[in-house]
Amino acid sequence: MRLKDKVAIITGSGRGIGHATAVRFAEEGAKVVVADIDQDVIDEVASEINGNIADGVALPFRVNVTDRQSVGAMVETTLERFGRIDVLINNAGTIRDSQLLKMSEENFDLVININLKGVFNCTQLVVPHMVEQRSGVILSTSSLVAPYGNYGQTNYVASKAGVVGMTKVWARELGRKGIRVNAVAPGFIKTRLTAGIPDKVIEKLLERIPMGHFGEPVDIANAFVWLASDEAKYVSGHVFAVDGAATL
Repeated sequence: MRLKDKVAIITGSGRGIGHATAVRFAEEGAKVVVADIDQDVIDEVASEINGNIADGVALPFRVNVTDRQSVGAMVETTLERFGRIDVLINNAGTIRDSQLLKMSEENFDLVININLKGVFNCTQLVVPHMVEQRSGVILSTSSLVAPYGNYGQTNYVASKAGVVGMTKVWARELGRKGIRVNAVAPGFIKTRLTAGIPDKVIEKLLERIPMGHFGEPVDIANAFVWLASDEAKYVSGHVFAVDGAATL
């Protein structure tokens, strides 16, 4: 097991990529904090791990990543239960798409607050404990659109590009303290966020993907597992594209 006895907080782990990542981490021996805004889904994911994975340990925690008090409570609860935090995966995110001229300030702020400030909040409150133990891994979910832009996604692209920037800054700042920082940039993945895409649009998207199909949430989860493991102990400051070569 590559993550045996590691303690991992995974935000946005009630569904999609986060759910798959929580399950894969548990399969690799990690103790997982299943963190999301929706209590029902985190209870389901935690029950799945605790009930179906041999020696699986999952703690559900309802968190609002835009609320520092909520994030602080998540961190303290994790420390009280497990005594340490080895991995933080900043995966919580949302979309509110529209063209620039039609985008409301409310929707711009919402996406930035969850996708970008939420990453800042969680990382800033977890890192002091990693510094104290002289080890830790910070991983965040970016996107293939971060360096290229995407029509109708001013807010989303800005947030995901910001995640890339923070990842590189933190890798520089925290490396000497024993902390590695990386990001994963998913391509088009089969989740509820892509489920509503019209067939005609999907056909055009598939033309951009040399491998010819969308990825699965577990494809991203597997990248997170490797980056969190000692197999990647000299990897920091990188953004890993998992996109079927869509960005070539």
